[in-house]
Amino acid sequence: MSKRILYIVGGVIAVIIVLVLLIPFFIDANRFRPTVESQLQTALGRKVDIGDLSLSLLSGGVTAKNFSIADDPKFSSSPFLQAKALQVGVEMWPLITSHAVRITSLTVNQPDLSLLRSPAGTWNFSTLGGQTAGKSSSSSGGGISIGKLTISDGRVTVGPVSGQKSTYQNVNLTAQNIGYTSQIPFTLTAKTPGGGDVKVDGTAGPLDKSDVSLSPLSAQVTLKHVDLAATGFVDPSTGMAGIADYTGTIKSDGHTAQASGTAKVDNLRLVKAGGPAKEPISLDYASTYDLRRNTGTLSKGDIHFGSSTAHIGGTYDTHGDSTVVHMKMTGSQLPVHDIEGILPAFGVNLPAGSSLQGGTADANLSFDGPVNRLVTAGNVALNNAKLAGFNLASKLSAISALTGAKQEADTTIQTLSSNLHIAPDGIRADNLKLIVPALGAIAGSGTIAPDNALNFHMVAQLANANSPVGELTSKIPILGGGGGKSGGASIPFMIQGTTDKPVFVPDVAGAVAGGLTKGLQQQGGQQQGVGDLLNGIFGKKKK
Repeated sequence: MSKRILYIVGGVIAVIIVLVLLIPFFIDANRFRPTVESQLQTALGRKVDIGDLSLSLLSGGVTAKNFSIADDPKFSSSPFLQAKALQVGVEMWPLITSHAVRITSLTVNQPDLSLLRSPAGTWNFSTLGGQTAGKSSSSSGGGISIGKLTISDGRVTVGPVSGQKSTYQNVNLTAQNIGYTSQIPFTLTAKTPGGGDVKVDGTAGPLDKSDVSLSPLSAQVTLKHVDLAATGFVDPSTGMAGIADYTGTIKSDGHTAQASGTAKVDNLRLVKAGGPAKEPISLDYASTYDLRRNTGTLSKGDIHFGSSTAHIGGTYDTHGDSTVVHMKMTGSQLPVHDIEGILPAFGVNLPAGSSLQGGTADANLSFDGPVNRLVTAGNVALNNAKLAGFNLASKLSAISALTGAKQEADTTIQTLSSNLHIAPDGIRADNLKLIVPALGAIAGSGTIAPDNALNFHMVAQLANANSPVGELTSKIPILGGGGGKSGGASIPFMIQGTTDKPVFVPDVAGAVAGGLTKGLQQQGGQQQGVGDLLNGIFGKKKK
């Protein structure tokens, strides 16, 4: 008896399966295409085109071969989204019995999605759901209402309307309870340009009817091995680069967004002429952003490199093609070996074979302007450090003879300070002061070009000492006493070459302007003798 009942049940199930499989042959799914297009168009507020439809009862819905959503015409005439296939989940019983189409889910396979930002800071997805066929969604009785949305293996292009854009691959999104009156849980994963990974988990909504981008949001964001130069996170024209890992949160009430997190960057480069930083740099930050004004404040910015911590804060404005910042950074008593690790990122290279050891540094800098034309200004100071592997006295061998100093392998720096101005056209150092106990005090100013070429005009106020040329310094007023408290010689010179291969040469014009010619003439010399004298001091033969 039990076997007979089992056979009967099995036969009934088989008949049901056959009947279910036969239903698609009696229902022309294409009859519902205008209805599906109309419902989606009403919900999204954009023109929607759907290709041939086929009914699939086993999957519980209708499948379209092609699918596209028009873009906001203010941004582009190309589609906002287009996909090879679209699966529309529908309530099957109303569809079969009364031909009523009630959409429960959407699955978009391999879509191409374009996210564009205008110079005013608005996005092309902002108007999704807001307008349709000249009627508001509220007046038409429509609005977004989808039980589940799935995007599978998508490709998303992000960037300004006019300008360089970035493309993200393997984009997968799952969102539920999509509507104007509910929160929408979602998970997003993608591959970033350059091979990184991004994951966002959170909730969005209820959706803002006037601007979807202003909808409330709460999310956890994780980035791994993201190439900053390739992702579009920073303007490529700035020259900034590096590989970043990031973990943070963002919370928005639709008016103000609060963001905080920690970012770690390897091989950071901050200027085009720079090289990768030798050590990782991390940032702990907190920021407040006004979504309507597109302006924000960095309330916390702790920059960690090595054992050092510097602090940065200020405001930023994302209007226009490039973000504009007004920020200040301070650092006090920073170990010098930590500073050495980040100098290449700013385009500053030490002389070949040398390294900074010992001592501390202080910095007080401001950052102003568009990030692609950023200007950095302020003062820096270095105290009680050593430039190992570089002997400044040997580069000024004849000058150092005036002090009687011994030539050593390293250069001991008592104090080095300067006012800096760093811009896309290079670095300018003013009020540059250097005290090297073995030589004395050196002061001046100059520039470092984007290609690291040096052009500095300096004056060495030598320490008072007995030397073989002491008699010369006593006979020539500009050298003997030079107005310095030490009573030593004042020798003008220039630094040329590059940062890694500096060249020290006599500054004949500086000597003339400083009165050295007059001193020579008072001793019966000739003006032409200035060059002879300085070339001799620098160990150079006049050609």
